[in-house]
Amino acid sequence: MGSPMDPVDLAYAVVGAGALLAGVLPRLLERRPLSLPIAFLGLGMLVFALPLDLGSPDPIEHAETTTRLTEIGVIVALIGAGLKLDRPVGWRRWSVTWRLLLVAMPLTIAFTALLGWWWAGLVPASALLLGAALAPTDPVLAADVQVGEPTDEEDSEDEVRFGLTSEAGLNDGLAFPFVYGALALAGAGVAADSPSGWAALAEWLWRWVAIDVLWRVALGVAVGLGTGWLLGKLFFRARSETLRLADHAEGFLALAITFLAYGVAELMHGYGFLAVFVCAVSVRAAERSHGSHQVLHDFAEQIERLLTVLLLLLFGGAVIDGLLAPLTWQAALVGVLLVFVLRPAAAWVALRGSSAGPRERWVIAFFGIRGIGSLYYLAYAATHAKFPDLELLWATVGFVVLLSVVVHGVAATPVMQRLDRARDRHAPVAASAD
Repeated sequence: MGSPMDPVDLAYAVVGAGALLAGVLPRLLERRPLSLPIAFLGLGMLVFALPLDLGSPDPIEHAETTTRLTEIGVIVALIGAGLKLDRPVGWRRWSVTWRLLLVAMPLTIAFTALLGWWWAGLVPASALLLGAALAPTDPVLAADVQVGEPTDEEDSEDEVRFGLTSEAGLNDGLAFPFVYGALALAGAGVAADSPSGWAALAEWLWRWVAIDVLWRVALGVAVGLGTGWLLGKLFFRARSETLRLADHAEGFLALAITFLAYGVAELMHGYGFLAVFVCAVSVRAAERSHGSHQVLHDFAEQIERLLTVLLLLLFGGAVIDGLLAPLTWQAALVGVLLVFVLRPAAAWVALRGSSAGPRERWVIAFFGIRGIGSLYYLAYAATHAKFPDLELLWATVGFVVLLSVVVHGVAATPVMQRLDRARDRHAPVAASAD
């Protein structure tokens, strides 16, 4: 009789097999209606369904670990998203992005929170947290609908891929004020059933707008710009060739950009997610055509893929472990409406009159992929306040992420192929007209 399997050794083997598949599957699944997230989600469900004694991946039981793993997954995805954007920042050039952030996301949060409270029966703080967690388009699981590798052409990106990539890069940070709003409601018990309650509500609202919205957002952007400017100077314009790090093409410097921007912003109580993405865009703008951007992007993408494998294996295990058991049909309906109605309608309204054509507007509106960022926000909130509907919140968010991974993962390849073919057919006509 052999000795029983060590769960740690077994976990090493599972992660190693997952890493191997992460290198093989992208080529096998290329141009097929099946995404990498679907494959690893299914693998996670399969592995944890076997009698292997891997332990419980329950995110409620392991809230702190869940927060840290998803946090790292998001910030690594954000640095990759910022480095691969070719288009310089500008009000008109990024008009699709601003519309999605300033119109579509608040509308999605508001209507999701309203349905969560009125229809699913969540308390106001939990309903607001549900809307905030499910509003951002995910930078981790949206690779199939994002821009490709960095190039030297500033206007090479189509509006769909650019819009979804830039939105995913910025909205993770901009959803944070609403998470803080939910935390304040849960922790302070703000009520308006008395004159003192109205005064407390007014004071809370003022502090939320001034600090959580304006100040923390400004700090995140400022840290990102400042860190990116300094690193750009060091990477590309240092007088000493030894210190001109871009010439040495060290891919791991992507981690320096990521953690430096994030750590400084968080130490100053700004939004680190915003700082990371803004820093990456700033470093790219410092010397847009330098070949080191490709090296940095490739390294970040490889790390992101490994983290995605790990997170999806654990998420699949959590689903098998009963994550969705507390889900009610009312909460499930809210999730279905979010994916198929609320996000698409909000984005369609936001993009009316934009530079994107009708077909592109529909694609952008539909592919509001929910994923690792939503899990992070919920885990973060659960470690900072008590929510009476926590199990239902996890079940609802988990259901939406599962639904989004499957629906958007199946649809991404054929929809984007059809969109590219339509664009190619119109390109010769536009060229001849010029």
